[in-house]
Amino acid sequence: MRIAKAQLIDPERNEIYAITAITLSFFVFAYSSLFGQILILLLYGIWLPLIAVDYRRVLGHPRVLLPIFAFSLLAMASVLWSAAPAVTARASLQFFTHILCALLAVRVVSVNSFIKGALLGAILCMLYSLLFGYYLLDPLDGTVSFVGAFSSKNQLGLHASLGVYYVFAAIVILKVRRLWLLVAAVAAALSAYCLKESESATSVLTILAVIGACLVLRVVDLLSPRHRIVLFIAGTVLGGLMLGAFVYSGGVDLVLGAFGKDSTLTGRTYLWQQGYSAALQNPFLGVGYQAYWVQGFSEAERLWDEFYIETRAGFHFHNTYIETAVELGLVGVLMMIAMLFTALLGTLKRLLTNVRDPEAGVLFGLAMLLVERSFVEIDVLFAYQIGSFLLFFILGKLAQRKLTAPVSSTSTVRYYGRDVSARLRQG
Repeated sequence: MRIAKAQLIDPERNEIYAITAITLSFFVFAYSSLFGQILILLLYGIWLPLIAVDYRRVLGHPRVLLPIFAFSLLAMASVLWSAAPAVTARASLQFFTHILCALLAVRVVSVNSFIKGALLGAILCMLYSLLFGYYLLDPLDGTVSFVGAFSSKNQLGLHASLGVYYVFAAIVILKVRRLWLLVAAVAAALSAYCLKESESATSVLTILAVIGACLVLRVVDLLSPRHRIVLFIAGTVLGGLMLGAFVYSGGVDLVLGAFGKDSTLTGRTYLWQQGYSAALQNPFLGVGYQAYWVQGFSEAERLWDEFYIETRAGFHFHNTYIETAVELGLVGVLMMIAMLFTALLGTLKRLLTNVRDPEAGVLFGLAMLLVERSFVEIDVLFAYQIGSFLLFFILGKLAQRKLTAPVSSTSTVRYYGRDVSARLRQG
């Protein structure tokens, strides 16, 4: 029995469990709003029992947990000043447990199992949308788009673009073989088709940028660490100048026009103005986690009416930083920025300094996609969303790597109150 438990939580020996857990979790994140408590209980049933197997091993060192939980602790504390305390209390507790599931996955899921489970999860999610999905009219621009079994084309676009990235990571970064190549081909076909049908400009542009950046880094990987950093700095400067010239010359309008969009991003610029004004009402701590979009609150009701949201739910400011500023103020925004860019820059640093690091390669692409989308979508702020799970999975992997990184000289590593002396010979 002890051997079975050890195999369950060992990333090197639990491939079947880990793949299954990731596959089912991604389906939960896609459709928990449809099936409600049944899928959410399934998510908890997948991850939380692992604590009973070996809580020290699956939770990791407290030094890793506390900084990652800081944002959710702020969300929980906001019940003290929330405009809707009951809503904040429930939502913040859900967010806390959601993060806990992500951190448990960090400890027991290897990057290979993660990508394999993600491929199967993408297939399952896309198939369900193709079988039970529908088309929806956007009253703002008059277009009809395929939204699958989601509530909006942007959510379908997110999951489809992630499916495309999983295929890229599996074939190019991890170099899967045999049966998994066939799985990747199926995932590619379904995800690409759903991405096309969703007509989500955000999803298409971000995934193209991510894959392009990852391919460039694959070439840079052939250089020595010193030359990688120099080339990256030069490329960043040149890329910034080219981007500035592109924007200044009206290139943005051309790209948006290709997707049938205008410079207002289908009303998003107006939403951003409204969100900015709302954030100024409570600039430091906000109105409370998820305490703005509450039925009966006048401003929320006004915006729902202006944007034809008949359900009076599931709406936001289409910008992670503005939404965070409204709910948790400047303090929350600074923490959100720190999390997103720690994920992006942390994985990039690993890629630029390590000769071969497939885990960093996979995580960098995911982090870049989340950062890009953070300016026009809300993917990482709420519970039971794939974006927030991925963000905290990345942060957990980075923290785990720092804690277990080999030391370069005589040093002492403290683990649960025990000192272990590590002496490495130079030479």
